[in-house]
Amino acid sequence: MKRRWIRRRLLVLIFTFFIILYVDFQLNTSNPPKLSAPHGLPSPIQKTPSPADDAQKPATHSISSTGGHLTTEDAPVIIQPRVRQEEIFIAVKTTGRFHKTRLALLLETWISRTKAHTFIFTDVEDADLTSEGYNMVVTGCQSDHSQQALSCKMSAEYDGFMASDKRWFCHVDDDNYVNLGALLSLLSAFPQQSDIYVGKPSLDKPITAHELLEGNATREVQFWFATGGAGFCLSRSLAEKMSPWASGSRFEQTSATIRLPDDCTVGFIVEKRLGISMVNCPLFHSHLENLLLVNHRSIPQQVTLSYGMFENKMNSIEVKGRFSKEDDPSRFRTVHCMLYPLTSWCP
Repeated sequence: MKRRWIRRRLLVLIFTFFIILYVDFQLNTSNPPKLSAPHGLPSPIQKTPSPADDAQKPATHSISSTGGHLTTEDAPVIIQPRVRQEEIFIAVKTTGRFHKTRLALLLETWISRTKAHTFIFTDVEDADLTSEGYNMVVTGCQSDHSQQALSCKMSAEYDGFMASDKRWFCHVDDDNYVNLGALLSLLSAFPQQSDIYVGKPSLDKPITAHELLEGNATREVQFWFATGGAGFCLSRSLAEKMSPWASGSRFEQTSATIRLPDDCTVGFIVEKRLGISMVNCPLFHSHLENLLLVNHRSIPQQVTLSYGMFENKMNSIEVKGRFSKEDDPSRFRTVHCMLYPLTSWCP
């Protein structure tokens, strides 16, 4: 009797053991290890709350970097093909009176390395620059800083990109330094066929506008937008969806309905018309922020930098180099020589 009991217990134990092995096998095969993403995205990316979310809530979707690998709270990160320089349409907005100053500094520094893929949108002809092979686009827009003039130039930028065969549209102002290596790393981290709108807002909350409706009625709308002063990028997939409100004269018409300038209009179309959230990336910088807070060791990872006067003082990054602040107040030459030390004019 005792032996029969022992045999039964032994059979139960053996059966239980095989059940445990089977379950363990199923768990291991159904949960493959996460793939590592491309190296080179060293700073957090946050997705702003979607239009359906409470606009005041902090972002809940983020991609962070740990030891060179990207991790996400929502899904495994998948390796994407690296974006190439020739796949990006870089649009620089400027005006005639800055051709010899702001624009000349960009031509000397970062545009010298992206000349074939950078398009300069301005309001006056410049035979000297055209003869030197730069992609100059004379928009016919007004030369002031009004809503109409700014939206006119952004409309020309958008149409110029749509007429190209490039996969990414990136806008910057003539006081921005574009770090091409960091930009390529950033864009390479996104699914290339997705609807992407990436940049950095200048506000810590959504902007409020009053959309003009038929019969002179208005309604209050709130949305996030990436400030043009820091630069932003749009994927082709998203840009194509923007066409009903952005192509031809439609961009200026859309801008007029909210009575806000170009960068705000882009955010309005993306979020309020298409229901797509902006991706907030702190690697973009404008002169409206305190640039002294940018750590000089992180400069190779920053996508854009800027400079300008703020409260009667020069607002620029703090970086040491052989150029004095008097000779290089923007610090763009110093940064360029840090990134490209073999440049002929670098000390």
